[in-house]
Amino acid sequence: MKLRDRKHNNILKIMIVIMIVCISLIYNYSGYGRLISVFRNNNRELPIYCVDTPEKKIAISFDAAWGADYTESLLKILKNYDVKSTFFLVGFWVDKYPEMVKRIDEEGHEIGNHSLNHPHMSQLSKEQIVQELTKTSEKIEAITNKKVTLFRPPFGDYNNRLVKTSREMGIQVIQWDVDSLDYKDYGADAIVKRVLSKVKNGSIVLFHNNATYTKDALPVILENLQKENYKIVPVSELIYKENYYIDHTGMQKLLR
Repeated sequence: MKLRDRKHNNILKIMIVIMIVCISLIYNYSGYGRLISVFRNNNRELPIYCVDTPEKKIAISFDAAWGADYTESLLKILKNYDVKSTFFLVGFWVDKYPEMVKRIDEEGHEIGNHSLNHPHMSQLSKEQIVQELTKTSEKIEAITNKKVTLFRPPFGDYNNRLVKTSREMGIQVIQWDVDSLDYKDYGADAIVKRVLSKVKNGSIVLFHNNATYTKDALPVILENLQKENYKIVPVSELIYKENYYIDHTGMQKLLR
């Protein structure tokens, strides 16, 4: 009797294992399986927010969409401190200020794409995304004769479609890990304190070319960063070009 019970229990165990395997197979080939794999493998496409590097190296960037009143002052400051930066330009800004685009390029700064019309990119179709990026890159390249390889989405707004489409076009999507919040116009001292307290190796700092107090905060920030032996480079000189991955925080890391 005991032998029969033991055999019965073994059969039940085998049946349970078979059922679990079958259920797993069904889930893996169904919507539920895809849902589980999202949590397990994290299929979200992420831009680069910062870079994992042992070097004291960072990038400073400026978004340009509305006006150019302070851009000349910013360029003079960058030149005084021998710093090269990255300017992300909107298409209609390029149309309005072509001479400034030319000057930014001639002074050795990098120019990235910031869309054509400053839309929320996550709301666009793939075709619309391609149009936003292509037309703006063409405008910039017509002035600089240099290929555009970086894109920053307006409002920092993105989704998988945007990141995938951009990469298919050979353009890397760039965010930031240090936001100066200069657009809030809350004063130079606050901007300085915020940036210097948050910057670290591999940081990408966000400024805006037409924020009121950026020109006042920038010299203090650059002087302090250089005193701390930070090397300030354009974004393309900070990020890795191959053998990398982007972790769940948006930090770009080398494969080891």
